[in-house]
Parts: sequence; structure tokens; C-alpha cells
Amino acid sequence: MSPVNGRTVRDLRRANRTAVLQRLYFDGPLSRFELGPATGLSSGSVSNVVADLVADGLLEEAGSVDSDGGRPRTLLRVAPESGHMIGVDVGETRVRVELFDLTLTELARAERPLTQRSYDVEAIVGHIRDGIAEVLAGTGTDPEALLGVGIGVPGIVAYTPRSGAVVHGQTIGWDAVPLEALLRTGSPLPGSVRYFIDNGAKTLGQAEMWFGGGRGARSAVVVLLGSGVGACLVTPEVEHGRAVEWGHLTVRVRGRRCRCGALGCLEAYAGAESLLERWREAGGRPPEDVDEETALTAMLSAAHPAEGAEPDPVALAVLEETAEYLGAGLSDLINLFQPERIIVGGWAGLQLGARFLPAVRRHATAYALRYPAEKVTVDLGRLGPDAVTVGAAILPLADFFARGGRRPEPAPEGPAPAWRTALEERAPH
Repeated sequence: MSPVNGRTVRDLRRANRTAVLQRLYFDGPLSRFELGPATGLSSGSVSNVVADLVADGLLEEAGSVDSDGGRPRTLLRVAPESGHMIGVDVGETRVRVELFDLTLTELARAERPLTQRSYDVEAIVGHIRDGIAEVLAGTGTDPEALLGVGIGVPGIVAYTPRSGAVVHGQTIGWDAVPLEALLRTGSPLPGSVRYFIDNGAKTLGQAEMWFGGGRGARSAVVVLLGSGVGACLVTPEVEHGRAVEWGHLTVRVRGRRCRCGALGCLEAYAGAESLLERWREAGGRPPEDVDEETALTAMLSAAHPAEGAEPDPVALAVLEETAEYLGAGLSDLINLFQPERIIVGGWAGLQLGARFLPAVRRHATAYALRYPAEKVTVDLGRLGPDAVTVGAAILPLADFFARGGRRPEPAPEGPAPAWRTALEERAPH
């Protein structure tokens, strides 16, 4: 096929389909007339692309609007049932699996608690497989209809030609775990369905940048606070987002031992696991035989009890100190990257932020350089504790967009790079 400016006609058609799909996805419903200026395509190109997408079942009519003196204009939108994705969050307290339609409406979910913080690889792989089978069976969804399975994991994700995604999760005891290859062995899914695996903080960041508190920002840092601590950096130079191991930044020389093995990491002071341990060491009484989320809720209630009750001074002191550590950690992000926004998410971040975000902001401003501190906002994420699974589901969705709404070909032996490229071409805000 003859190239046009280095691109084939097929490339141009795919790019046009991508432009129309993305504009309708984020800004629809829109009419054909509106799609021209919105995408920069000619009216003829818009008509051809829309006809193709309607024929493929990806677009549907969504009513009409009056035009100036002419016939009413038909509105178009992305058809929700034209595709499905699965998002998986391999979290600190549970493995959560959710099935979404093409517009990221949740259709089903399955959760598997992790007993005694066990990250046994075989158990995690089994939880993911079982959860996928459960959400598909519960909705009667054909596995062949899946655009892919996105998975957010703790740790650094690398790719090898032989094994695909390999996870280096030092804090959970995973040393070069070939997660993608393990999932494919005995998978309940056909070989044509791809797995898209990335760091959980990055999938959280992707969700908040597309649909949450980061929408419209050119630069942002999305922070994940759970048992551990992580972050995703988005800048004009790194538009697709990059996971940064912010939790293992040193905030105190020769400080507390972190679960990574080093001394003085931010995670050793601000992660929920360490926070509860510090409360216990200071003489507090965290509830026994409950998960971390319940224990942290109890700690916050002890520090800020119902009206008329005396607060627990130990819990309050530890939490206030934690707010300062978090503020100091955020100041490093401010000084290093000078983002427009910092968004705090994760189940622990949302719990702590509801009470302590003003104090965290105050400490971040005090420790940061004045010029970048004056230009940044620090707010809570908007997507709630399920944001990691939403972001994980975005990974196959981004791949689908990059292909112009074409389903992926059968998975190769090695990793599929198209979805990573797709995230670099940020969705329109």
C-alpha cells in the first residue's frame, strides 16, 4: 500500500477512526457536523468514518438536536455493549476483578481477600483466574468479546520476549515473577485475549488523568496510598505516565526499617501498614484480627471520636506526624517535577485525606520551594477506591483506540507493545 508522508492509507484510516472514536468517547454525544471541527477531519472523511464505525457496531444514535433552519442533526455516541474489558487490582488486602462495558460502566465484580498479607504467586494467579471466570459467568459475557484484561500490580513491570510481563515486587517478595506467562498457563480465556500488566500506581494515575482529578492538566502526580506508597508522574514529556517509586524516597536517615529492606523510606512512615505499627509501638491499641482498612478506620475514629468523647492522644499524635511526613514527601515531588496538580488516591489516601489533607497541604508548602509550591494544587482523587481497576481496564481500551476500534490480532509470544504506545497518545481532555 503506497505511503502518504510516510504513512499508508491504512494508517490514515486507522488514525481517522481513532480520532472520531476518542472524540465521541470523551465529549459525545456529537453530531456529524460537530465532529468535523472537533477532529479536524473533512465532512466527507467524517461521513465515511462514521459509516464504517456504525457498520462495525461501535457507534449508535443518541437522539437529535435542532439545526439552524435545517433538518435536525442526529447525535452519535459510542455503543456501550460493543466491547468489554476486565480490570484487575492486585492490591494489598484483596484481589479485585471487575468487568466493564466499552464506556467503563461496571457490569460485575469479584473480590478475593488476601489472608495474612499472603502474596503467594500461585494463590494470586488463582485469584485472578477465578475472578475472571466469575465475572464472565455471572454476566454471560462471551470471552471472545473481551478487548483484553488489564492488571495493576505492586512493583516494577518489565517485559521480555519469552515471558511477556515480568513483575519485580521487592516489597511483596516477588523476584522476576513471569506473571503474564503464568496467567496464560491454564487461562480461562482464549489465546486471542491479551493481558496488559502495569504498576498499580500507574493504572490509578491513568484513571484519574482520563476521568478524574487530573483531567485537563498538562502535568500531575497521582499518589497511591495504601499499605504501601507509590505515585504516577505525568508531564508533557511523559504523557503516558510513569510509575515512580516515591514510597522508597528516604525521609529520615537511619530511620525505620521499610519492608523493602532499606532504612527511612517514606513508606515506613506513611504506608498504612507502618502507620498502624507506629500506633501500636507508641502504646495504642489497634483492633486485632481485622484487615488494614478496618484498623485504619478505627484509628481515625479514635483520634477524632464522636462529639463528647475524648480523643486518643496517641493515635492523634501519630496521625499528625504522618501528615507532616506526607507533606515533606509531596514537597520533594513539587521541587523535582513542578506539577500543576497532585492528586491523592488509594484506599488509605482517601481515608486519611478526608481528615488530614489541609495539614498535608500546609506541610508540603512549608517544605517546598516557594515558586513551584504556589502553582500546585493538592486534592483528593475523584474515582474512589476502585480507581486502580478502572485504570487497569483503560489499558486494553487504549489499545483498542490505537487500532482504530479494531480488535487485536491473536496474541504473539512476546508482549504487545501497541497498548503502551496508545497511552502515549493521551486521550483528548
